[in-house]
Amino acid sequence: MFDIQKIRSEFPILSRTINGKPLIYFDNGATSQKPQVVIDAIAKYYQDINANIHRGVHTLSQMATDAYEESRTKIQKHINATQAHEIIFTSGTTHSVNIVAAGFASFIKPGDEVLVSALEHHSNIVPWQMLCERTGAVLKVIPINETGELIQSDYDELLSSRTKIVAVNHISNALGTVNPIKEMIAKAHRVGAAVLIDGAQAVPHLKPDVQDLQCDFYVFSGHKMCGPTGTGILYGKEEWLRKLPPYQGGGEMIASVSFEKTTYADLPHKFEAGTPNIAGGIALGVAVDYMNEIGFENISKAESELRDYATAKLLEIEGLKIFGTSKHKTSVISFNIEGIHPYDIGTIIEKKGIAVRTGHHCAQPIMDFYKIPGTVRASLAFYNTKEEIDIMVEAIKKAKVMLS
Repeated sequence: MFDIQKIRSEFPILSRTINGKPLIYFDNGATSQKPQVVIDAIAKYYQDINANIHRGVHTLSQMATDAYEESRTKIQKHINATQAHEIIFTSGTTHSVNIVAAGFASFIKPGDEVLVSALEHHSNIVPWQMLCERTGAVLKVIPINETGELIQSDYDELLSSRTKIVAVNHISNALGTVNPIKEMIAKAHRVGAAVLIDGAQAVPHLKPDVQDLQCDFYVFSGHKMCGPTGTGILYGKEEWLRKLPPYQGGGEMIASVSFEKTTYADLPHKFEAGTPNIAGGIALGVAVDYMNEIGFENISKAESELRDYATAKLLEIEGLKIFGTSKHKTSVISFNIEGIHPYDIGTIIEKKGIAVRTGHHCAQPIMDFYKIPGTVRASLAFYNTKEEIDIMVEAIKKAKVMLS
């Protein structure tokens, strides 16, 4: 039973006002709001079991360790990883991508090729550019068409024996396009390339099955799926995680240290140097439980209805154009009104308590493709309503009159 009023009551921030108006939060692509159970989990850690993990025989340390490792197991099961030690806690998607990109410097030589797509967030472009600059590899880009879909025939032509890794997002943060990653992964594997999937925008909307996808790496952030900021996951197939060198040196990631030689700890600790975000890791497991309790089929159905409703209402506004019109897209709607800068629209409707994102959304190459400075992005979540969409549409109409 999908009870929207009950769900909304579980998010404290949704009851507050902005500029004297009820908050309408349509910036979920940047970060989602947090249910009370996640907030409580953070407080409970600091109130009841605050201690460092893996390092103490005392009761609090053991309790903290158990809670942290239980969260790792929850996430393993959630994405259907084979082993819990294939789940690496990170600070977010950016951190996760950088671990892999830095590690691949050990396998890349001049003339090798790295493939990214024109739909990528900057965090899945810049680390690979840095890798290519260090190693002499060549960065290749899978182009998009006017609907915001990757051109698969061009992808096929780009793949070759020189391709060492393909890094592509599951869902575009700027356009909402859902990429056919299972087929793309299979094609990359046929030429011997590894594949990293940026799932930051996918995990709020669906449950990825990494065994079914057969990706080599799947990365995402906790804060976009009702979890805390400063939390993220790097899933890697065990064979790859064993081959990659550590990203950072320090405590926890070592087996033994002398001034002559250091040996590294086994997985997952090899990639988890230093004291982690313990409270965040525990709370991320709670967020995963919360979303699974609602059910991803229910989430998908609710968000699809919101997307379709918002799309139809927005297109009634004369001069409004939606960017990203793939048949396969999530509840992200990026749009502009002819002759009006997106920043101006966002600023005016914010006075009505409506939070949207304006700009290039850390996806500047997409905006360059469309020859625009940016868009207004309304990214909808399962706790949003059609009534909120109606208020946004009316606010945009008034903004258009004011700015025309």
